[in-house]
Amino acid sequence: MARVKLVVLGLCLIFELVFSERIRYDNYRIYQVLPRTYKHLQSLNKLETSSDSIKFLTPVTLVDKRVDILVAPHKTADFADFLDQHEIFFELVEENFQKILDVEQEDFKKRSSTYDWTGYHTLNETYEWMRWMQSRFPNVMEMIVGGKTYEGREILGVKISYKSGNKGIFIDGGIHAREWITPATVTYIINELVTSTNEEIRTMAESYDWYIFPHINPDGFVYTHTTDRLWRKTRSPGTTCYGADANRNWDVKWLTVGASSQECSETYAGKSAFSEIEMKSLADYIASLNGKLHAYLSFHSYGHLLMWPYGYTEDPSPHDADLRQISEAAITALSKRFGTQYSIGSINLAIYPSSGSSIDWVYDVQNIPLALTYELRPKSAMNGFVLPSAQIIPTALETMDSLIALTKEAASLGYL
Repeated sequence: MARVKLVVLGLCLIFELVFSERIRYDNYRIYQVLPRTYKHLQSLNKLETSSDSIKFLTPVTLVDKRVDILVAPHKTADFADFLDQHEIFFELVEENFQKILDVEQEDFKKRSSTYDWTGYHTLNETYEWMRWMQSRFPNVMEMIVGGKTYEGREILGVKISYKSGNKGIFIDGGIHAREWITPATVTYIINELVTSTNEEIRTMAESYDWYIFPHINPDGFVYTHTTDRLWRKTRSPGTTCYGADANRNWDVKWLTVGASSQECSETYAGKSAFSEIEMKSLADYIASLNGKLHAYLSFHSYGHLLMWPYGYTEDPSPHDADLRQISEAAITALSKRFGTQYSIGSINLAIYPSSGSSIDWVYDVQNIPLALTYELRPKSAMNGFVLPSAQIIPTALETMDSLIALTKEAASLGYL
């Protein structure tokens, strides 16, 4: 495992200065709510934008699809009354969310001073590691920029290529800022593609050109470190609230289903398709690779899922049968190391309806048929987006196993 010494003192001092301003979640409770009728869905949608003290961790989408909701202590009585009034079933799964965050913060402070996968890292640390890796392996790795953010940061990635003429695979993480396990897993993939001596990984690495971006929502990710660990969206200012859901902002069936026109909603689709500079500039970069890319893999959390288009309709995509076969091979391989069980399906049916997503855009607009979304660990909401750092390496290892099987099966079907 490659390691590089980090110059973290200055970053840690900055972190400590802003730590006192971080949003705290003392005695916030996590509830799992189960809407069983269309009226339940309507009621929960209205509730979502009614108060900053009630945060929806998962979208309100389907009847009989659980919704994870974080509720401030001063709102718990009103929340319970609301659910009782509307006869909506709920279950308390966590009584004090801040305890989970406190453990994570203590773990973060104690992490290694080298870049590895025993702990989570800041954006600057990851960018510095990527540059250092490129300096070590200049013949196979180059730095690439997928665009800019609202706050002026680069969307920094790497291209890994061992020979000309390879088909391209695009990988991204961090589109939702609070999903820390996704950039951690993506950077692990980068490291393995360059440094691993495993024969199967070496064959896979050298058979394709890899375009990899660990953070495609850098502003939001920085905000999860400085201010609000549960921030999901971009950081562009609105009239009443900040940011848009970066995975509802792409110009494909924009704002037709599973997205909100309300600024304060976690699934706010933005003022218009590609209103967010991050998504527009990254889309332009992907479009510039026209003809080179044969696969697109996007990493999210949480839920133990591997999914393909479409999100905006229940109708199967033209490649549904092949994508199912490829995904089945991938999750079978993923389960062997630790027994982790994934489910598969189209986004619309496996998790919830959504429109304006990156995966549907690359599939419909860029005509990349092998388009898949991972929902990594954990399985459910007990810790939700706050996955303990001890699970980074297991998550990454099993994901690499799945990636090997995925590329083999895709190649056998002529996709790669």
